[in-house]
Amino acid sequence: MNRRWRPSLGFVLGGALAGTLAMSFAGLIALRYLGPEIGFRNAAYLLGAAIIVLTAGLGWLLVRLLLRPIAALERYASDQVVGGLSGPVPPPAHFGTRELHRTARSVMDMAETLRDREATIRSYTDHVTHELKSPVAAIRAAVELIEDGGTLAPGDRRLLGEIDGARAQIEDRLAALRAAARARETRYLGQTVLADLVPALQQDHPDLVLRPIGGEGVLPMSAGGLRVVLGQLLRNAAESGAGQVTLRLERGREGVSLTVADDGRGISPGNAARIFEPFFTTRRDSGGTGMGLSIVRNILAAHRAEIVLLPAPSGAAFRLGFQSPA
Repeated sequence: MNRRWRPSLGFVLGGALAGTLAMSFAGLIALRYLGPEIGFRNAAYLLGAAIIVLTAGLGWLLVRLLLRPIAALERYASDQVVGGLSGPVPPPAHFGTRELHRTARSVMDMAETLRDREATIRSYTDHVTHELKSPVAAIRAAVELIEDGGTLAPGDRRLLGEIDGARAQIEDRLAALRAAARARETRYLGQTVLADLVPALQQDHPDLVLRPIGGEGVLPMSAGGLRVVLGQLLRNAAESGAGQVTLRLERGREGVSLTVADDGRGISPGNAARIFEPFFTTRRDSGGTGMGLSIVRNILAAHRAEIVLLPAPSGAAFRLGFQSPA
């Protein structure tokens, strides 16, 4: 444990102010007595040089005790966000004052807790999907073997179809689970102008008419991430019978928001509270996994953003809220 002495923040700031005042008074006094002896111009030059040296020393102390530890903590936090999932990030070597030391320790503990939590989720997801892969493959092989074995009665063939359908559903759920875990880790850093993204979204969803409002605004996420997020919402809109989707971008005091509203069948009040739950779907018979909106929420959460379902007289409306950088 590092037991080096660390001054308090009040001591550092108070000492800097006191040192500045002391140099000013000492310079006036020295000029009064040195001026008649060596000349006021020479005394001013000498005192000016002395004050510059002392001020540089004071500035070096402030940089060492305040600026450098804060910059190191900022780099540590940034490295944890970008690269912490691939391995541990070295902590800052200097902490400066006692207050900065306590703050740095709290930030590092929080970062380690979040990294361990993400690693646990990733490890659990990988383990579950790996362990279930073998029995699912065995079920598929057994179904194929039985089908190739000869003529089956209609009832047996129907039962075999149900078994194979359940196997396909399990495979779809496992793929969705892996996608949800990856969504928690992937970072889409950057900025995107909505108007530049709409043509690509329109090409991906030709059956929908997209109406951007405030399209010249900038969203704090890369085009790749927004294409994943908005693509899922547009697919849901198309599957609910929508023909038109409005993308309204607004900027407020707390950040940027993007409202995605369609004219489809909408979401029933009974399902509204569960649409972001993993594996909840109303289209299970048609192959829905119930992970689309959960993945969208995970991606947005990794970028300090959120998605909420808005009340709408018709269709469905979602608001994507992006916080302004602190």
